[in-house]
Amino acid sequence: MTEIVLITGVTGFIGSHLAKELVEKNYEVYGIARYAVSRNKELIKEFLKDVTLLTADITDFHAIQNIFKSINPDYVLHTAALTPVRLSFERPFENIQSNIIGTMNIAHAMLGLSDYETRKLIAASTAEVYGLQKINPIPEDVQLNPTSPYAVSKAAADMYIRMMCHIFGLNAIILRPTNTYGRKFETGFLVEYLITEMLKGNKVYVGAPDSIRDYMYVTDHVEAYKKAMESKISGEVFNVAPGFGITNKELAFKIAELIGFDKNNIVLGSYPPGYPFRPIVSDQPYIVLDSKKIKEKLGWEAKVSLEEGLKKTIEYWKNKL
Repeated sequence: MTEIVLITGVTGFIGSHLAKELVEKNYEVYGIARYAVSRNKELIKEFLKDVTLLTADITDFHAIQNIFKSINPDYVLHTAALTPVRLSFERPFENIQSNIIGTMNIAHAMLGLSDYETRKLIAASTAEVYGLQKINPIPEDVQLNPTSPYAVSKAAADMYIRMMCHIFGLNAIILRPTNTYGRKFETGFLVEYLITEMLKGNKVYVGAPDSIRDYMYVTDHVEAYKKAMESKISGEVFNVAPGFGITNKELAFKIAELIGFDKNNIVLGSYPPGYPFRPIVSDQPYIVLDSKKIKEKLGWEAKVSLEEGLKKTIEYWKNKL
């Protein structure tokens, strides 16, 4: 019997990649998308005929509850969220509504299924929930210390899911992925911003050049969801990251070398003109995750090196532009 997968945020970056993978694995795939993102069907157009698209807002509990009851999913991959950290300072209330209330609605709708213990929820958290830490690399069991409205909303949602597992027996795994790149449409995130602007020959800006981050290619991110789906584990949190830090300056210089871009046109310590307001103190100096737990318990580890992933992303954007 074909298993049913429901993906929230199916027209988003990770959701669309998951839909493609799971369609190819012969799952029956349903996807939830908001009314406002109908224009983004471009992300899933090549396999849209194989995905049943459901229009709803995750902040509407009754709409979500009706969807769950009508399709009775075996797996729910909750990837829907408002994601850009920089925008959350200007839109904090929207972040809270979408990322906390939306996640609560997903969890409670799942709990409303008659045999919810046999169904599995994989919920997307983020490395941003860790905030300022003194432990390097960062393990899952440290106290969360978020430094942006986005990170607070994701930390609260993360904690709520864990509470539901402990108190109500919700069958769920939480993934805390690091920065992921390999986008095909969005250019507002650092890797894609640097690549597309350098390919155009424009000056680029690196606002926090000394901040250290860990970057993961999209196929590795998607593989973590598949491993979580296959696992019998419930109620646990897993970091998803290669575990190798690089400064934003080093990242920009590496991309410049791969493209053949003049490094004199890289402006360090300044954000691009028109960049949304973000307090300097909110930019954590270090976020590199310890991924030993996911390797040991789920058998996942990153397979794509940073250089290989950057080359793939550069090649894609070179052809697209």
